[in-house]
Amino acid sequence: MATSQDTIDYVCDQAGFGARLTFKRMFGEVALYLDGKVVALVCDDQLFLKPTAEGERYLGKVVLAPPYPGARDYFLIGAEIDDAERVHTALEITARALPEPKPKGAARLKKRVAKPEAKGKLSGNPRKKA
Repeated sequence: MATSQDTIDYVCDQAGFGARLTFKRMFGEVALYLDGKVVALVCDDQLFLKPTAEGERYLGKVVLAPPYPGARDYFLIGAEIDDAERVHTALEITARALPEPKPKGAARLKKRVAKPEAKGKLSGNPRKKA
């Protein structure tokens, strides 16, 4: 079941981050980005917070659940989704606990660096005798 746009809008409004909170649809579900970091997923119209020790300390008792079949467990934010201040703080604490995202061009730059040619290597089949 895909997440509805109404649910995404509600979560973003509750969080109150404005343009700092963005989302990207993937396979009918949604990843939430705070300041460029993936902090949560919205799957089947439910909010799943990326698990961190800091987030668990803030939330207290957490419910762990996979956001989709085969995924690792995230913190399922149930009725707390209606508490705007709690959602805002939980997302902010999670973002602070996560590492900075890698620069977007870094992976492509590594691929462009040519590997040095092996010296003294003969072409053709080395087992075949002339």
